[in-house]
Amino acid sequence: MDAIMAARELGKAIQADQRYKDYVAAKEANDADEGLQELISAFSAKRQALSVEMQKPQEEQDAEEIRLMNTDMQNAYGEVMKNVNMANFAVVKNALDVLLNEVEMIIRMSCEGEDPDVCDPHASHGCSGSCATCGGCG
Repeated sequence: MDAIMAARELGKAIQADQRYKDYVAAKEANDADEGLQELISAFSAKRQALSVEMQKPQEEQDAEEIRLMNTDMQNAYGEVMKNVNMANFAVVKNALDVLLNEVEMIIRMSCEGEDPDVCDPHASHGCSGSCATCGGCG
Protein backbone atom coordinates (compact mmCIF):
# COMPACT_ATOMS: atom_id res chain seq x y z
CA MET A 1 0.00 0.00 0.00
CA ASP A 2 1.40 3.42 -0.91
CA ALA A 3 1.17 6.51 1.29
CA ILE A 4 -1.81 7.98 -0.56
CA MET A 5 -3.80 4.76 -0.24
CA ALA A 6 -2.86 4.60 3.45
CA ALA A 7 -4.03 8.20 3.90
CA ARG A 8 -7.36 7.31 2.34
CA GLU A 9 -7.69 4.36 4.72
CA LEU A 10 -6.80 6.67 7.60
CA GLY A 11 -9.54 9.06 6.45
CA LYS A 12 -12.03 6.19 6.54
CA ALA A 13 -10.86 5.18 10.02
CA ILE A 14 -11.27 8.75 11.27
CA GLN A 15 -14.78 8.90 9.81
CA ALA A 16 -15.61 5.63 11.60
CA ASP A 17 -14.38 7.03 14.94
CA GLN A 18 -17.10 8.06 17.42
CA ARG A 19 -15.47 11.49 17.88
CA TYR A 20 -15.97 12.22 14.20
CA LYS A 21 -19.56 10.95 14.30
CA ASP A 22 -20.25 13.15 17.35
CA TYR A 23 -18.75 16.13 15.51
CA VAL A 24 -20.96 15.58 12.45
CA ALA A 25 -24.07 15.21 14.62
CA ALA A 26 -23.24 18.39 16.56
CA LYS A 27 -22.59 20.30 13.34
CA GLU A 28 -25.94 19.17 11.96
CA ALA A 29 -27.66 20.19 15.20
CA ASN A 30 -26.07 23.65 14.92
CA ASP A 31 -27.16 23.98 11.31
CA ALA A 32 -30.75 23.02 12.22
CA ASP A 33 -30.95 25.39 15.21
CA GLU A 34 -32.63 28.50 13.78
CA GLY A 35 -32.12 30.48 16.99
CA LEU A 36 -28.41 29.72 16.92
CA GLN A 37 -28.19 30.69 13.26
CA GLU A 38 -29.82 34.03 14.09
CA LEU A 39 -27.30 34.58 16.90
CA ILE A 40 -24.42 33.73 14.57
CA SER A 41 -25.77 36.11 11.91
CA ALA A 42 -26.08 38.90 14.48
CA PHE A 43 -22.53 38.27 15.70
CA SER A 44 -21.20 38.24 12.13
CA ALA A 45 -22.95 41.53 11.33
CA LYS A 46 -21.46 43.15 14.43
CA ARG A 47 -18.01 41.83 13.60
CA GLN A 48 -18.29 43.13 10.04
CA ALA A 49 -19.44 46.56 11.21
CA LEU A 50 -16.51 46.74 13.63
CA SER A 51 -14.12 45.71 10.87
CA VAL A 52 -15.45 48.47 8.58
CA GLU A 53 -15.03 51.05 11.36
CA MET A 54 -11.49 49.90 12.11
CA GLN A 55 -10.48 50.07 8.44
CA LYS A 56 -11.18 53.77 8.31
CA PRO A 57 -8.15 56.07 8.43
CA GLN A 58 -7.02 56.63 12.01
CA GLU A 59 -8.19 60.26 12.05
CA GLU A 60 -11.73 59.23 11.02
CA GLN A 61 -12.08 56.50 13.65
CA ASP A 62 -14.22 57.10 16.71
CA ALA A 63 -12.45 55.34 19.59
CA GLU A 64 -15.55 55.31 21.80
CA GLU A 65 -17.69 53.91 18.98
CA ILE A 66 -15.10 51.20 18.35
CA ARG A 67 -15.04 50.34 22.04
CA LEU A 68 -18.85 50.10 22.16
CA MET A 69 -18.96 48.05 18.97
CA ASN A 70 -16.29 45.71 20.31
CA THR A 71 -18.22 45.23 23.56
CA ASP A 72 -21.43 44.61 21.61
CA MET A 73 -19.65 42.06 19.41
CA GLN A 74 -18.19 40.28 22.46
CA ASN A 75 -21.64 40.12 24.04
CA ALA A 76 -23.07 38.66 20.83
CA TYR A 77 -20.28 36.05 20.82
CA GLY A 78 -21.12 35.19 24.42
CA GLU A 79 -24.74 34.62 23.44
CA VAL A 80 -23.66 32.30 20.62
CA MET A 81 -21.48 30.29 22.99
CA LYS A 82 -24.28 30.01 25.60
CA ASN A 83 -26.43 28.11 23.12
CA VAL A 84 -26.60 24.45 24.18
CA ASN A 85 -25.92 23.18 20.65
CA MET A 86 -22.90 25.45 20.23
CA ALA A 87 -21.58 24.48 23.67
CA ASN A 88 -21.88 20.79 22.74
CA PHE A 89 -20.26 21.47 19.38
CA ALA A 90 -17.28 23.10 21.09
CA VAL A 91 -16.79 20.01 23.28
CA VAL A 92 -17.01 17.48 20.46
CA LYS A 93 -14.91 19.66 18.13
CA ASN A 94 -12.19 19.73 20.78
CA ALA A 95 -12.32 15.92 21.06
CA LEU A 96 -11.97 15.58 17.28
CA ASP A 97 -9.10 18.10 17.27
CA VAL A 98 -7.30 16.04 19.92
CA LEU A 99 -7.66 12.93 17.74
CA LEU A 100 -6.40 14.77 14.65
CA ASN A 101 -3.47 16.25 16.58
CA GLU A 102 -2.49 12.79 17.81
CA VAL A 103 -2.70 11.37 14.28
CA GLU A 104 -0.63 14.24 12.92
CA MET A 105 1.98 13.82 15.65
CA ILE A 106 2.32 10.09 14.94
CA ILE A 107 2.81 10.89 11.24
CA ARG A 108 5.41 13.56 12.05
CA MET A 109 7.24 11.27 14.48
CA SER A 110 7.22 8.50 11.88
CA CYS A 111 8.69 10.90 9.31
CA GLU A 112 11.45 11.66 11.81
CA GLY A 113 12.35 7.98 11.95
CA GLU A 114 10.42 6.81 15.01
CA ASP A 115 8.63 3.47 14.93
CA PRO A 116 4.98 4.19 14.05
CA ASP A 117 3.87 1.10 15.98
CA VAL A 118 5.20 2.33 19.31
CA CYS A 119 5.78 6.09 19.13
CA ASP A 120 3.70 7.94 21.70
CA PRO A 121 2.71 11.48 20.76
CA HIS A 122 1.99 12.28 24.43
CA ALA A 123 5.11 10.95 26.11
CA SER A 124 7.56 12.29 23.55
CA HIS A 125 6.53 15.88 24.02
CA GLY A 126 5.13 15.95 27.53
CA CYS A 127 1.61 16.15 26.17
CA SER A 128 -1.19 15.79 28.69
CA GLY A 129 -3.73 15.01 25.98
CA SER A 130 -5.54 18.30 26.58
CA CYS A 131 -5.02 20.96 23.97
CA ALA A 132 -6.49 23.60 26.30
CA THR A 133 -3.12 24.29 27.92
CA CYS A 134 -0.94 23.36 24.98
CA GLY A 135 1.70 25.68 23.60
CA GLY A 136 1.95 23.62 20.45
CA CYS A 137 3.42 20.27 19.49
CA GLY A 138 6.92 19.52 18.35
